[in-house]
Amino acid sequence: MSYTLRSGIAMLAMVAFALNGDRAAAQEPTKPAEPRAPRPNIVLIVLDDVGFADLGCYGSEIRTPNIDALAKGGLRYNRFDTRAICSPTRAALLTGRNGHTVNMAGLPRDGDLTDKTSWRAEIPQNAEMLSLALRYAGYRTVALGKWHLAPTYEDGTEGKRASWPLQRGFDEFYGFGFAVGAQSQYHPDLIEGNEKIAKPDRKDYHLSIDLTDRAIAALPGADRPTFLYLAYRAAHAPHHVPAAFRDRYAGVYDKGWDEIRRERFARQKELGIIPKDTVLPERNVGDRSWNDLTAQEKKVFAAFMANYAGFVEHTDEQIGRLVAHLKATGQFENALLVVLSDNGPASEAGQTGGFFRAYRDTTPLAEMEKNLDLLGSDKTEPLYQRPWAMVGATPFRRYKLWPFAGGTRAPLIVSWPREIKDGGAIRRQFVEVIDLAPTLLDAAGVQFRSVIDGHEQIPVAGRSIRPSFTAADAKSARDVQYFELYCNRAITSGPWKAVAMHVPGTDFEKDQWLLFNTDTDFSESTDLAARHPEKLAELKTLWMAEATKYSNPPLKETTGNLRDIVNHVFEDGLPPPNQR
Repeated sequence: MSYTLRSGIAMLAMVAFALNGDRAAAQEPTKPAEPRAPRPNIVLIVLDDVGFADLGCYGSEIRTPNIDALAKGGLRYNRFDTRAICSPTRAALLTGRNGHTVNMAGLPRDGDLTDKTSWRAEIPQNAEMLSLALRYAGYRTVALGKWHLAPTYEDGTEGKRASWPLQRGFDEFYGFGFAVGAQSQYHPDLIEGNEKIAKPDRKDYHLSIDLTDRAIAALPGADRPTFLYLAYRAAHAPHHVPAAFRDRYAGVYDKGWDEIRRERFARQKELGIIPKDTVLPERNVGDRSWNDLTAQEKKVFAAFMANYAGFVEHTDEQIGRLVAHLKATGQFENALLVVLSDNGPASEAGQTGGFFRAYRDTTPLAEMEKNLDLLGSDKTEPLYQRPWAMVGATPFRRYKLWPFAGGTRAPLIVSWPREIKDGGAIRRQFVEVIDLAPTLLDAAGVQFRSVIDGHEQIPVAGRSIRPSFTAADAKSARDVQYFELYCNRAITSGPWKAVAMHVPGTDFEKDQWLLFNTDTDFSESTDLAARHPEKLAELKTLWMAEATKYSNPPLKETTGNLRDIVNHVFEDGLPPPNQR
């Protein structure tokens, strides 16, 4: 039976049920039922590689007035955790299940069709996605922007697109990012529906503007509710933005990353986004002091951060256009808007950054300086120096890819004027990315199905956080969550968090664990492993229990080119060679 026919039968059944209910009410008068509020449009906006401290309402000097306005009228969460990298986060976001459970342990890669482990990078068909659940409930479903949730062998040809958006519950798709997540903002490889289309070749083209134009068109104000998944590629490398936005920050970053980090830290305390007693950890091992740089390095590296800041502000401007449209068409009051980032700020470009290539660039510093006017244009592929990512992760250790909060913690803003009346409040409940899909379904009055067409669905691990929309003291949806990425591990249990870094090729039993009490140490600044060995042992046991429950296998060494990348990113954060 076709989906359309099933939906029609289901709708007729609902109508019949409603009519019968009306007859029963007529025979036995009761208090009139309150009219059911119309279901909200749901707009899920996903930013890319934007750190916890990169938005104005989270303490940044970067101007984000439109996102800040959503926060002022809605809620900001300060304990929202992701999977520290895009694909596992997005898989969890759209399924409500742990990335390992749905075969998305890391980035999509060339896969083996016989691979049955969490590295297959192909979300199982019996893991109903948020889009399908909402479409079944009568929503129009639209996906725009980055996908990055399909194995690379799904090239879009007939029979090789089972993981593409239209096959996973979306009515419409326009975007990119199947085999790779990085894309030019000026000349991206695009797909519309199931078809590849020509690259844009206009002088004034920018992907973020294009996606926003299409988002506005997808929300005309019709009666049928819409789910819009708007996954900007901003602010992922390459940091492409018109020079006018970059130039707005000329001189701002001349003081360097150490001072900017201190300023953000102070501003976060003033805003109340972090506790007053939070300690700022020392600069990360391997990250250079700004004072140790040469004058030429300072000039060039400050320009990289100005370019990134302009990129973030440019994205905020696009979100502002979308919000203005919702207000102008009378949709804003009952629009549930969620803005989040998929992980911490990008750490992959090392200490010198990427100019003509985002990753492993070998451009000499003098050549970068000579071409600074090109920074952010389509002649470059910029990614800032890693210590700027340290700034984006303020007040935490490390950044994207790492199991510390600098890698996992991200901004989360929720706006829903019809329901949220505590505008501007900060919520301190622990929220994990798997909790968002159940929350959005809760708002729509539905839930994931346990059986579809006779096929039992993989159990959902996430839980709705909707009670926190209206109650500051609502209980957290969870107090236990495990983490694993490229064999680096973490486990959260109430106020306690344990973290372990793994040296590739060594026994997992020899990994060194750190222990933090985040009730008294929000920034994970002080290792308590030596003081509380019994608590650490308990958490290590809990990690294995949770990982075994949700993944198969719980741990697996990375191989091939991906292992080289992992070694490159983590090398200076691991124990020195003579201690391995």
